[in-house]
Amino acid sequence: MLELKNVSFEVAQNDGTTQIIKDLSFTIPDGRLTVITGPNGGGKSTLAKLIMGLEKATGGEILWNGEDITGMSVTDRARLGIGYAFQQPPRFKGMKVSKLLELANGSPLAEETCCEYLSRVGLCAREYINREIDSTLSGGELKRIEIATLLVRKPKLAIFDEPEAGIDLWSFAMLVDTFDKLRKTGDQTVMIISHQERILQLADDIMVLQDGGIREFGPREEIFPTLGSINMSSYSCMK
Repeated sequence: MLELKNVSFEVAQNDGTTQIIKDLSFTIPDGRLTVITGPNGGGKSTLAKLIMGLEKATGGEILWNGEDITGMSVTDRARLGIGYAFQQPPRFKGMKVSKLLELANGSPLAEETCCEYLSRVGLCAREYINREIDSTLSGGELKRIEIATLLVRKPKLAIFDEPEAGIDLWSFAMLVDTFDKLRKTGDQTVMIISHQERILQLADDIMVLQDGGIREFGPREEIFPTLGSINMSSYSCMK
């Protein structure tokens, strides 16, 4: 279970400090798929980074299965079973896709297994398994490979930051199917930051984050119908 208690995050500015996350408190039970959405600049990616430890909360507590992880490093959180797929994944020149998948798994993988995971994210597996993770890959290809590594690793809490970014419609359909299977198994707690309606429709729960605070949070069937009332000038969840 993931629990946040009065979590805040602020950054120093020339004229003082700016609060990005404002006193957030919520609980996500095990095995739930939660989609976090809301206007651009509302703090969604920052919240994900705070949970993963990529940013450090300036106030409050973050608990994972009852253990206070607020001060833990990214490495320690990963050891506890928390995984994160970046909005803009890093590149690893000289490393092949198959090797990255094996590192995520923690042991060697058969080529057939590697291909299976790549196929689940919409990649023609045998064309990519021996590719290097370098500048020859597009942003969308890199994004899908990173999502595949998180699927291989099977973290207890999997955080996906806008997985649809830069991905074509056919591959997006494959991702939606993958997330739907994750939700149905209930083996993992999944958090997805997304504006996409098809992903929102998969959620067990939806959180609307706006101006660093929670505007709405609850079961999909209660929250989804209210999304149209949010200022759509900076919000694209219904596209």
